[in-house]
Amino acid sequence: MKSLQGNQILNRRSFLAKSAAGLGAAALTALIPAQSGASPSRLPFIPHPGRRNARAKRVIYLFQSGAPSQLDTFDYKPGLRDLFGTELPESIRKGQRLTTMTSGQKSFPIAPSVFDFHQHGESGAWVCDLFPHTAGIVDRLCIVRSMWTEAINHDPAITFCQTGSQLAGRPSMGAWVAYGLGTMNRDLPTFVVLVSSTLSKQPLYDRLWGSGFLPAHFQGVKLRNGRDPVLHLSTPDGCSSDQRRAMLDELRILNQKHHQSAGDPEILARIEQYELAFRMQTSVPELTDMSDEPAAVLDLYGEDVHVPGSFARNCLLARRLAERDVRFIQLYHMGWDHHGDLPNSMKALAKATDQPASALVQDLEQRGLLEDTLVVWGGEFGRTVYSQGQLSKENHGRDHHPRCYSVWMAGGGVRPGLVYGQTDDFSYNIVADPVEVHDLNATILHQLGLDHEKLVYPFQGRDFRLTDVHGRVVKELLA
Repeated sequence: MKSLQGNQILNRRSFLAKSAAGLGAAALTALIPAQSGASPSRLPFIPHPGRRNARAKRVIYLFQSGAPSQLDTFDYKPGLRDLFGTELPESIRKGQRLTTMTSGQKSFPIAPSVFDFHQHGESGAWVCDLFPHTAGIVDRLCIVRSMWTEAINHDPAITFCQTGSQLAGRPSMGAWVAYGLGTMNRDLPTFVVLVSSTLSKQPLYDRLWGSGFLPAHFQGVKLRNGRDPVLHLSTPDGCSSDQRRAMLDELRILNQKHHQSAGDPEILARIEQYELAFRMQTSVPELTDMSDEPAAVLDLYGEDVHVPGSFARNCLLARRLAERDVRFIQLYHMGWDHHGDLPNSMKALAKATDQPASALVQDLEQRGLLEDTLVVWGGEFGRTVYSQGQLSKENHGRDHHPRCYSVWMAGGGVRPGLVYGQTDDFSYNIVADPVEVHDLNATILHQLGLDHEKLVYPFQGRDFRLTDVHGRVVKELLA
């Protein structure tokens, strides 16, 4: 719709802005919820200040997509070896729902872990022998063995972990943190995503690091593997840096004029993204250039650190992002979906991830960064104690299991050397200290200085938050 004078856009938003002051003020007041603590002059997309006593400045989330088996990592059940091949008691299963992949099985034979476990550190935590490097830092870790979730299939479960909802469309945790705290580094994104190159065929959607209904500049920026980490970042051939700067200046003027007439906040987000991209032309090549890393540091992460796109390489990149004060760093490593051939697949996954994850914690600690960096390792749910398909002494698979699983955290003010929560003798049900996904997310926000009940955003007539109407800070996990 065009106005009669000039070509200025006249839409609903600009009509309200240009109408009588009372009408515009009423509309603005309706957009800002009183319970959010926002003042009438504060737009809802302005970051909320964190607490001054926040224990963490940044998060590195090592998400193991596909769901690592708790029975073959941190939840040791030695008594199961005497029950090999016997039926899982109905008193344990209690009629709980199963996926379609095993709901038709007539038998649910118990499959003990084929791997050995040993106790490590002063904490005496049991760790599978597949993870010797993680075992070496166990006294720095806070291991939670009583995680649970409602989701039973991968996509809704991963979406739930990352956005607080099983349905797509909500802002990711990194976007919430960026919205809540803002940036600490103007030359790099506040929220960066790294995806390891694996042979896994499990899909991983970009919406997992999206901004949902938050302004677009809060979404995660994915650094690609290879020579061009960010698409379209390089200045085109034949265009100098000065010409690029002049073009962006002119484009900013046009966008600002458009914003004045249309009032769309996404226009401001677009301006900021253009400016950030220009600054990243210098900061990203410097970030990804590993030539300044000492040989001892590269050796710490293992041989794969020299392979672009490997988990080891991305862990080192995560440390470099952390020391450049990137607020939220999300790593995804796929391939943990072990419906069959679990023993062989677990060996390969452990070899790829054990040393780099341990190295990241040690590297951060050596640089004085672990104290205010919260590292989280875990997947979307656990695996069943019973075998999916055929069971043998050497081989079996495990189905999805949302009733209990294990994660670990390090740094950022969590309690080191703690093993929290307990499952039954079959690692099927939680018997002490349950921690739900919303609880974990609330605790992560708490360590960053954010109150999960007050970090809200008004959308479609209601206030939304990462933890919805759920979640509690698990203070027992905190130092």
